[in-house]
Amino acid sequence: MSTLFDAIADGDEDAVVRALRAGADPEAAEDGETVLYRAAVADEPGIVRLLLAAGADPGRPSGPDGGDLPLCGAACGGHAETVRALLAAGAGPDQEEEFGFTALAWAVRLGHAEVVRVLLAAGADADRVGPDGLAPLTAAARRGSTACVRALLDHGARDAEAALREARRWIGVDMAAELRRGLVAGNGGGETYEAAVRRVREDGGITVVVELLREDGRPGRGDERQTGHAAVATLLEAALGRRTPAEELATRALRRGDPELDDWTTAVDELAGRADEETFVAAAGWCADRDPLRRALGARVLGALPGFAASAVPVLRRLAAGAAGPAREPLLSAVTALGTCARPDAVPELLAAAAHPDPEVRRAAAGALAGLVPAGDMDALGVLLALSRDGDARVRDWAVLALAELPDDTPLVREALAERLADPDPETAAEAARGLAIRQDPRAVDALAAVLADGAPDGAPRETALAALEFVRDARVRTRLEWIPPRRR
Repeated sequence: MSTLFDAIADGDEDAVVRALRAGADPEAAEDGETVLYRAAVADEPGIVRLLLAAGADPGRPSGPDGGDLPLCGAACGGHAETVRALLAAGAGPDQEEEFGFTALAWAVRLGHAEVVRVLLAAGADADRVGPDGLAPLTAAARRGSTACVRALLDHGARDAEAALREARRWIGVDMAAELRRGLVAGNGGGETYEAAVRRVREDGGITVVVELLREDGRPGRGDERQTGHAAVATLLEAALGRRTPAEELATRALRRGDPELDDWTTAVDELAGRADEETFVAAAGWCADRDPLRRALGARVLGALPGFAASAVPVLRRLAAGAAGPAREPLLSAVTALGTCARPDAVPELLAAAAHPDPEVRRAAAGALAGLVPAGDMDALGVLLALSRDGDARVRDWAVLALAELPDDTPLVREALAERLADPDPETAAEAARGLAIRQDPRAVDALAAVLADGAPDGAPRETALAALEFVRDARVRTRLEWIPPRRR
């Protein structure tokens, strides 16, 4: 039996197979802990499947007191693939372990959104109250996990009112200080109260991790909490059919000042979904604000607001023209929004943005230009040629896509595309091959064959190359390319 446990500790699937073939018991336990539980906690889905196939019971409790379940152990660690393996073998999604916890209760309280989605899809009860008296939706709101709240709402979780009250209670709280107070209060007379704070960017937000340190600097007790409570409140208000004032949504979005976080993106989605004059007026007003981040927020809303492109573009052009300087925002948001509006009259501002020192702005400008540049525009062609040789791979990729979409078919355009066939970035090379295929350039055939053979089976370069095959007019050549398998990796 120790050989089987050693194999699990080493993550050695072959050794597990040898041990099982030699007669090791797939239900074996060491100090009360089953091999299946240990493999589940260690996030070894391959070994978990081997043990299940050999007869291990996915619902058998484990641990010295017999109160731990493999499914709950995997859920605690956020091990989604292992959770899938256990559910496929018959583990009950709502089976309770000691103290009344289920896998969903653990996953929600620890913010493991993918595991939450897997469990709900397998039939876990989205409203089953946990041992702390909290329904899953309220527990997810307290955690501050936007993704968990979305998953629960998608599966019909109820009692959004209580969850909304909980989310609002945490908006604006100094999470590090709050967690530290809770740890100190529960420290039981520990010798040190020094705390280390880490802020981890993950899952669309920021997770605050606080650890009390021992005298020698080693971490002792710790706690963590996500900080997406503003976004959670916005989601729950929408689920309850409430129209939150635009200014309140702006305040939530701007509290952390990051357009990539859920607090911001959820507010933009909610505002854009209204698609009304009132929201347009509010967003246009923000575009003239003194605060650059508020101007950026206004741009993002205008770009996403359906039905208002014609009115939004003049506002966005003025914003882009006035956003000179090395700062990324609000220029990046203005360029992104102009790209979404997709109107040719914005080309001058996009060409100017293409010279910005920030590669994200240049990438956004290149992407926005795709499909907008009119035939014969030599200024735009010159800018795209320069961007196609940019030092940033993502800038080159989008610039080559824009070159491919040009209505021009000239030797200059073809040679610019051919130059990028040997680009070290596979996605850029694939876009170049597609551009040549659109123009019926014979060099496209070998280039597409190389991408299809060398690309990962589900990678973006291969998808681009497959999409380009519609431009290959010779049916026999097209069929040959379609049958090129990806190289095994």
